[in-house]
Amino acid sequence: MKAATRPKYCSPNALFITELPIPTPKENEILVKVKATTVNRSDCGVLTGKPWLIRCFIGLFKPMRIVTGTDFSGMIVKKGKQVKNFNLGDDVYGFFDEGLCSHAEYVCVSIKTAILKKPSGLNYEQAAASLEGAHYAFNFLNKVDLKPGAKVLVNGGTGAIGNAAIQFLKYNGAIVTATCETDYIPALKSLGTDIVIDYTKEDFTKLNEQFDFVFDAVGKSSFSKCKPILNPNGIYISSELGANWQNPLLAIISPLMKGKKVKFPLPISIPRSMAFINDIIEKGKFSPLIDRTYRIEQIREAFEYVMSGQKKGNVIIVFD
Repeated sequence: MKAATRPKYCSPNALFITELPIPTPKENEILVKVKATTVNRSDCGVLTGKPWLIRCFIGLFKPMRIVTGTDFSGMIVKKGKQVKNFNLGDDVYGFFDEGLCSHAEYVCVSIKTAILKKPSGLNYEQAAASLEGAHYAFNFLNKVDLKPGAKVLVNGGTGAIGNAAIQFLKYNGAIVTATCETDYIPALKSLGTDIVIDYTKEDFTKLNEQFDFVFDAVGKSSFSKCKPILNPNGIYISSELGANWQNPLLAIISPLMKGKKVKFPLPISIPRSMAFINDIIEKGKFSPLIDRTYRIEQIREAFEYVMSGQKKGNVIIVFD
């Protein structure tokens, strides 16, 4: 089978397509023929080993898994003896941010991993695009007491996290303002975004308005810059650690702070977020944004594009 491999942490130009044996599932595993996967922010961390904190989970000095990839959608072609809830031919999708070796034509996945049957209304590409960014978006929402009518600003509405966050917020009855570049204003309005700000023409931190929450889904702002647009008890959440890793630290001391606070969207419980994502997909309330599609042989280009910071939504890898 074809697989994207690297024996050590590296940049995209040191990633190779290698022929490997098709793995054999253990008693509690399924073998999936991968139809689609993505290159996402988690994949970039798994590839490069940066930020360094990620190495505590994927290998301090070299990666524990030589094949990259954190998510997939595909079809079960073989299963272990202990697997009861899945059958051969089932379409499934799954995600694990520490790595699943899913940038390959086949992947073995434990049934203890966050894996579900693919919603029938999605194709393989859409299913793969419904995982990583949506997981992080869900972990924005579950850190706050979000009530219908809450005013939320999403910075970066066209990213995989921001686009999912907008749809989740509207599902929960929030009033959403989001930023994007000019060409994507109609796309965000089509999701029900109440106000769209063209960040190429206007600085959202200078708005003469206050919000209950600011979700910085691209990590390009800061708590200090967003303070003026937060209401007296408003909350700032960023998808990034911050220039000096200040966001987790501010979140730790926030309980001691009066008024405006910072929370950090620690991405825990993938099964919980996937259950929510699956449910909202089944209800027809979430559709992931897809930017580009590459073949597995073009995976270096896909990584380079994602790491350029220019992608909108999700970047897909297909095999056939």
